[in-house]
Amino acid sequence: MALHIHVVVLVVVQVLDSVVKNINHKEYFAVNLSTLQKLAEKDNLTKIGIEELKAAGLTNGKQLVKVLGNGELKAKLEVSANAFSKTAEEAIKAVGGNTTII
Repeated sequence: MALHIHVVVLVVVQVLDSVVKNINHKEYFAVNLSTLQKLAEKDNLTKIGIEELKAAGLTNGKQLVKVLGNGELKAKLEVSANAFSKTAEEAIKAVGGNTTII
């Protein structure tokens, strides 16, 4: 009987622990710099935000978007997103662009 009680308590503690750890967790749709570069070249854009990503079929417009620093960015862009990695923000600013967190 005592063994069953310990197992139940352990399972409840594990479930509660996983809920507590993820209470502030946000899911982002990731967009790489290389994707922004391709989109800018294809549509001749200087500003890219959620609406432009939605028009390109990359997001449904309801997802949170985070720009990541993978790839190369050559275009000077004004980029609006919900979050930016440090490397993405640095790369956008290095080519004369701007970042805006929405």
